[in-house]
This record gives sequence, C-alpha cells and structure tokens, in this order.
Amino acid sequence: MSAPTLTDFVLANTTLTPVPLVPEVLLHSAVEAMDLWELTDHDQPPFWAFPWAGGQALARHLLDHPGLVRDRKVFDLASGSGLVAIAAALAGADSVTANDIDPLSLAAVQLNAAVNGVAVRTLPGDQLDSDAHGADVVLAGDVFYDADITALVLPFLTRAAARGALVLLGDPDRAHLPRDRFRAQARYEVPVPLTLESTETRSATVWRA
Repeated sequence: MSAPTLTDFVLANTTLTPVPLVPEVLLHSAVEAMDLWELTDHDQPPFWAFPWAGGQALARHLLDHPGLVRDRKVFDLASGSGLVAIAAALAGADSVTANDIDPLSLAAVQLNAAVNGVAVRTLPGDQLDSDAHGADVVLAGDVFYDADITALVLPFLTRAAARGALVLLGDPDRAHLPRDRFRAQARYEVPVPLTLESTETRSATVWRA
C-alpha cells in the first residue's frame, strides 16, 4: 500500500475512541482483531489498532509523572498505535520518535498524533541494532508477548539503560517478561477488549530497567 492508502485503510477500519485508562488520549481503534487481521494480510496482528494493556499503563504513568519525560528526547519502541509516544509528547517531551516495523502502525501513529495535537516523528524499520538514536528516555509497551521477540528486544533495552537512558516498560504480566532485569514502579488495573484478552480487565505494571 502507498502512504495515502495506508492512511485510508486505518480510517476505514477504526473509530476514534478515548483510551479507557487514558481518556485524555483519542485513538483510531478497531473492535474485532481477527477480522481486521485478515484484511491486512500481514504476518503480525494489527497491534496498531488497539490500546494494549501494557501501553495503557505506561501512558497513564507518563501523564501522571510528566517529569519522567519533560524536556527530554524520547524513543518509543514498537509503538503500535502511538499511545505511549503521544502520552510522552503530552507530558512535555522535547521530541518523540515512534518506531515500528509495520507501515500501518506508522500511518496510525501519524493520524493519532494529529488528532491529539502533538508532534511525533515516525521511524520505520528494525532499529534493534541502534542505540535508540541517543534518546534520553526509551519506552516500550507490551513487548514481551513472545520468546523470540523478547530475545531481540532485551539486548536493545539493556544497552540503552547501560548508556544512561531511562528505560520504562509497560507489561500486563506476559509470560516472557524477565522480571529479574527490571524494578516495578507502579501497577494499574486496565480495561481491555474482551475479544483480545479474554477478560475485561488486566493488571499491568510499569517497570524500570
């Protein structure tokens, strides 16, 4: 799909909706994951079309503690809908970069950032070999859902923390989260889509590397 087609696809298959735990933020969100997944014809689910529990918790935490990102350069890994990136921008970050390998995600991020009145730079492609482009703060919402992904993401986050970046994660007790590598900062009860999580509420923790 070309860029205009990506934007049109997101608009045609989502509805502008407040995020349950972060009602200050509006997202173009879908209702049914499987139907939308079939339409995208992608290997990965449409992560960009839903406010996942880990992202909601991390976004809430940033808005409640804006000093974590205020006047700082922020990198949001696997941004999905852009929820966490948008929250960082609303909290006063100097600049925010949202990275994702899915072009539909980047189209969604641009739409969602615009409707929330913030500037978010989108960066395509796999950036896991980078240093998060020198960001002061590195954010990741709900990235430990798979063992293979965890093995790729963890070294990236570890390097960022080792060079002095503040690394914050949002995670709803996914099985592959390496808890011994992080410190819990806050815990939230997050409303989630029943069709995605088989429950209406999940507990999610914000962790610091």
